[in-house]
Amino acid sequence: MANSPSPFKTATARRREREAKRQAVLLAAVRMFNERGFHATSLDDVATSLGVTKPTVYHYLGNKDQILLECVTFGLEQLLEAVEESRAATGTGLERLRCFLRRYAEINMGDFGRCVIRTGDEALSPESARSFRALKKRIDQAMRDLISDGMEDGSIARSDPWIAAFTLAGALNWPARWYDPQGSRGPAEVAAEMVDFLTRGLAPRA
Repeated sequence: MANSPSPFKTATARRREREAKRQAVLLAAVRMFNERGFHATSLDDVATSLGVTKPTVYHYLGNKDQILLECVTFGLEQLLEAVEESRAATGTGLERLRCFLRRYAEINMGDFGRCVIRTGDEALSPESARSFRALKKRIDQAMRDLISDGMEDGSIARSDPWIAAFTLAGALNWPARWYDPQGSRGPAEVAAEMVDFLTRGLAPRA
């Protein structure tokens, strides 16, 4: 007699199911933080939006501070991935910078990037705030390095990389507040146009 299939899930299937549920809770939380604000959102609100109980939210993600830290960490990790992609790209320093800036703006228009921009240090516990600031510093330094690379190869005019980086970041952070995901223009289109406009002033004068 042939063995019948086991009615029990494999360990791999259970891990996948757990991760899918965890991601669903995280996405619900970040969208609610973005819409209502961190302090105006309770874990009961997050649980209700998913049709689960608050202990279920605790089970998958921990307390409210841990959830917010995970949301902003995920957004910052997306930006760090964009840094690596731009460093690996071919072309001049200015072209690699543009590659990064387009992804930077696109990410900031997404759920987790918006949460990064909208979250102040004061919303997090002191320990979580330190982790948050450390990751943001890595992004800031990476942007300055890309600008400096362009200055070295002559594709970006000489200036203060610190001023240039904060000017670009300041402009590209704002879509996290005004971009409408339901609008007629997608993040990639908006990001490309913004970056083209902003980087015209970086090219050396003829």
